[in-house]
Amino acid sequence: MMLFFNRADEHINLSNQQLIHTTKGKTSASMMYSIARFNSWVSACGFENSNEMKKSKQKTIDYFVTEYRKMLEENLNDYIENFDKYMQ
Repeated sequence: MMLFFNRADEHINLSNQQLIHTTKGKTSASMMYSIARFNSWVSACGFENSNEMKKSKQKTIDYFVTEYRKMLEENLNDYIENFDKYMQ
């Protein structure tokens, strides 16, 4: 599990570095686009052809949206509970 969080931290660190040149909103949008693009590629790797991928498109979207929602809720709750500590 530690490697999971280390990889996530590397992405967060890259985004924090990009804040020097742009806004939080633009950095967030770029990060969301990149993960959508990467997850589309990861998904494509699991299919033999585009027809197979097309048939599973909604199932794939549902999976990623469900997982993102869980992670977002977990992190929002963490910030709510630790707001003063994190936002100093």
